[in-house]
Amino acid sequence: MSADPIAPEPTSGSRVRFRLGPRPRALGGFIVGAAFLIAACSSAVVPGATAVPAAPVAAASVAPAPSGTATVATTHVATVADASTASANTSLAAASASTPADSGAGLALQQDFVDVVTKVNPSVVVNETSSGLGSGIVFDAKGDIVTNAHVTAGSTTFKVTLADGKTYDGTLVGSFTGDDVAVVHISAPNLQPATFTDSSKLVVGDIVLALGNPLGLQSSVTEGIVSALGRTVSEENGVALPNTIQTSAPINPGNSGGALVDLAGNVVGIPTLAASDPQMGGAATGIGFAISSNVVTDIASQLIANGKVVNSHRAFLGVETVDAQGAPGAVIYSVATGSPAAAAGLVRGEAITAIDGKKTPNGATLAEVLTGFTPGETVTVSIATEAGKTSTVSVTLGQLPG
Repeated sequence: MSADPIAPEPTSGSRVRFRLGPRPRALGGFIVGAAFLIAACSSAVVPGATAVPAAPVAAASVAPAPSGTATVATTHVATVADASTASANTSLAAASASTPADSGAGLALQQDFVDVVTKVNPSVVVNETSSGLGSGIVFDAKGDIVTNAHVTAGSTTFKVTLADGKTYDGTLVGSFTGDDVAVVHISAPNLQPATFTDSSKLVVGDIVLALGNPLGLQSSVTEGIVSALGRTVSEENGVALPNTIQTSAPINPGNSGGALVDLAGNVVGIPTLAASDPQMGGAATGIGFAISSNVVTDIASQLIANGKVVNSHRAFLGVETVDAQGAPGAVIYSVATGSPAAAAGLVRGEAITAIDGKKTPNGATLAEVLTGFTPGETVTVSIATEAGKTSTVSVTLGQLPG
């Protein structure tokens, strides 16, 4: 991908890394690979990972970000092919264990959970590729399944298993790494599409359930709340995801591409990332992120209609960068032909040190800073050469291609 959207370094707080897990292997229906039991993301972090700012970025359309987050990597995981929906009820019982059984309010909430699972579970599927497995959601009755782009990465054909255990061949309709959304198509009768609601109406404290196939346990359910809104997190491939939903609902390998739903059983997001903090020696419990339903429905609808995204709503500079020791910013490795960067005269070897005064010490931060701008907006890019000369250029940002 030739775009690098971004945000300034944090002023305080420990760095929380988001990590990528190894590809699991199935043996007799069970997963081999204990690393997956630690965190949703559990391999090395890409060098140059950067934290999201502790305060809102000026001109950015995001809420205050966590004081210690960093580049996020996603994961593919294996699943138990013959698991039944009974596991959903088992997970639900565990999630509701703290609800007082003798309380009328507690019983009502428990029934709400059961009703949600009953409504949504038939719409959640398993996506199998040559690399591993993830989750997906039935988007429409025509057979379109929405999932994460990182779940489909490198594959064009899939095995899609519905909640009733029936498996169908699937083909890739399209994917957009900029928002980590993809669509897979199957031909199957009597599909039950999920209901996607307006995620802009979410408030911190809303109860949510995550349905998917974590650690290969098909049709599993976890519960939590909306912990924060408008988070910007970065994947290990240099792509920044703006305006994600932070949730305390446990998200593990295999949840990617599944459903984050409200108590009405409506999809509010797609679980995508889970956090791991190296200083803690493993998983950062209760910190997960989901792509909002508004983004998912917008991008998925474009992929279904056009096979690609024609309006990403995302700013595009048109450079690939590397992080070099001692460099004052993100060093340009290549400039896309015809891009805004090329039109402004940016060249390989120059370091981008800031955009509109927002420091960009590395590529991940550059990607996050760019999420605060819109296509067509003109910004000032500060650059430095290897010889130590500094200058600024005016760049009119383009649209992140789909």
